[in-house]
Amino acid sequence: MVDQLTFDQDNLERIHAVENSFGPSGKPLSQPGRVLIGEGRLMKLSRRGPQHKVFFLFNDMLMYGSIILNGRWNKKQQIIPLEDIQLEDLEDSVKMRNQWLFRTPRKSFYVAATSYEEKQAWIEHIEECKSRLLQKGGCRPGATFAVTWIPDQASAVCMRCSNKFSVAQRRHHCRKCGFVVCGTCSKKRAVIGHIHPTKCLRVCTICHSSLSMDAEAQDVSCVRGNSTEKIGPDEDEVDGSSEEEEAEEQLEEHDPSRWIDSQMHFSSTYVYFKPEHVRPLT
Repeated sequence: MVDQLTFDQDNLERIHAVENSFGPSGKPLSQPGRVLIGEGRLMKLSRRGPQHKVFFLFNDMLMYGSIILNGRWNKKQQIIPLEDIQLEDLEDSVKMRNQWLFRTPRKSFYVAATSYEEKQAWIEHIEECKSRLLQKGGCRPGATFAVTWIPDQASAVCMRCSNKFSVAQRRHHCRKCGFVVCGTCSKKRAVIGHIHPTKCLRVCTICHSSLSMDAEAQDVSCVRGNSTEKIGPDEDEVDGSSEEEEAEEQLEEHDPSRWIDSQMHFSSTYVYFKPEHVRPLT
């Protein structure tokens, strides 16, 4: 009983420290039954290449963000319910060792750990927490997942028309197939429900045609032609709202020492917190 009370207090302090690390742009994390299972840094493959991200595994969700000040200050908080995650173990590649794939309805991406043992620990604990959550009931696993974006450097030409990329001919990504395409080949916009229920997203001409046929077959009006909207550069994190982005910009102007507990430091390798004390969600 004493051990459980001690763990509950430690768990609450850890969760508050994670909350504080994201500053005013972060979402509240404390809620009854939520346990911080583990945390650490992983290499995430983005469209601009591999980047270190800090990851936090809870018994009901996975959260990650960009590292601004190691162990103290993070931003671009992303939260994924565990029931929406599908993992795929991958063999080592020339550039990425100890890697695996995260599939989610809104975003799919590759990550890599510093060692094989660390990779296996992450996968095992995520799968275990997801299994417990689904057994508890009240949620269903995701059925449709976003494609992974092909990295910018993987193609020097548009993967639809084969025109070369340049300063004037910028790279973009089709949200449906993940191909690297030029602006001309990605003028179309369409709603992709599992990524965003209402927002019109950039798609290539081929995917637009496919989505148009699907929409006609289902008698659903969800696909648009050439858009006159002003579309900014593609971002690595495409699922944040404008309010969150504005908060992130404000966060960069804050002195982290004003709201970060100077005694709390997050590890660069995976740390697993007392699994024998983890209880199911209540």
